Amino acid sequence: MERAIYADFVRWKSSPRRKPLLLRGARQTGKTFLLREFGEKEYDRVLYCNFEEDPGLESFFRRDLDPHRIVTGLSIYTGVELRPEQDLIIFDEVQASNLALNSLKYFQERANEFHIVAAGSLLGIRLSRPGSFPVGKVSFLDLHPMTFLEFLDALGKRQYVKLLKEQAEAESLPDAIHVDLVDLLRKYYFVGGMPEPVQHFVETGDLRATREIHREILDSYVLDFVKHAPSSDIPKLGLVWDSIPRHLAKENKKFMFSVAKKGARAREYENALRWLHDAGLIHLCHVVSTSRPPLSHYTDRSCFKVYALDVGLLGAMARTPLELMVHGDRLFTEYRGALAENYVAQQLIAANNPDLFYWRSSGGKAEIDFLGEVGGSVVPIEVKAGLSRKSKSLRSYDQQFEPEELVRTNLLNLKRDGKICNIPLYAISLLARFVGR
Repeated sequence: MERAIYADFVRWKSSPRRKPLLLRGARQTGKTFLLREFGEKEYDRVLYCNFEEDPGLESFFRRDLDPHRIVTGLSIYTGVELRPEQDLIIFDEVQASNLALNSLKYFQERANEFHIVAAGSLLGIRLSRPGSFPVGKVSFLDLHPMTFLEFLDALGKRQYVKLLKEQAEAESLPDAIHVDLVDLLRKYYFVGGMPEPVQHFVETGDLRATREIHREILDSYVLDFVKHAPSSDIPKLGLVWDSIPRHLAKENKKFMFSVAKKGARAREYENALRWLHDAGLIHLCHVVSTSRPPLSHYTDRSCFKVYALDVGLLGAMARTPLELMVHGDRLFTEYRGALAENYVAQQLIAANNPDLFYWRSSGGKAEIDFLGEVGGSVVPIEVKAGLSRKSKSLRSYDQQFEPEELVRTNLLNLKRDGKICNIPLYAISLLARFVGR
């Protein structure tokens, strides 16, 4: 299964400004597999160190953080004799060793001839702590679950990916292709983008077993709560995590701590929410009341929606019945379109939109699900789970801000209708191709 991020690894290798690389991402998004594949394809040898599997590795960093001494010791220990510029060092689950993480600073300053990549499932948790970050000495990449386009590629539908990426204008696709893409999107809603469920589904088509893999992944996340979170936050983490499907199934999807637990207050639960966010398990979408870039300057940090990192995992958390896969478009509209919104959030994040925003009118009568920043302009994105053309909130937004373009994403074909560009849900990750041109 090919991942778009692989090209970023290749560019990093040849960059004249190369620094040690930190790969962030939630557990089981495929970090280890990708890094090993990168090392095997692009380098002569790979020295692989996993600091969770082998805690003894930290002993090589305790005397001092001299990179040449560390490389010599690790080479002897692993039996891999490293050569500068030709071989790759992988520090996996590096969050388990603060010393190894801090050593990256010295690799950049004193031994940048060594190519070194570090990754960790809970790296965001570690980096949020004081004294745990080699500031300015590393480059970052973020690995997310597979996008819908990557899912198509895994299914052997590369011709569809090529077709969508080559669409220069918002021109409708042939009906047969559009219908097939909608059917494939239904499969993605159920399977999601976590590599193991995707691989199993591609190989077997077994939905029931795919859902079991979702459950195993969710169980591993809960075990992470118990193993790595502060003990006082563990019950709160479970309550916040379990409340996500309930929040998204509401008409008003704004996150409220009282939904997680009756009477809960933000100050009591905000650490748990931050832990889930730093672990890469959730995405926050903050409200703004205006439409001026950069949107981050106009954010109300106390008002937000919470999305799960993957639509397939969200379906498993919500116990979406397998039977919905064969009931036409019901899977798209179930839970008040919660899966559709989560899907769009997931695709926007993976398409290099690190922050999510939505707009709500001052009276609360109109709401735009997402705002994107494309080419220096703010683009409103209204999400419709099915075939609806209704755009009451878009019209309200248009009257107030008079943007050049409006976007509606649903199950209808690609089409431009005046200021409104209708982008099918399956193509929303290509937003920048159709607007702001």
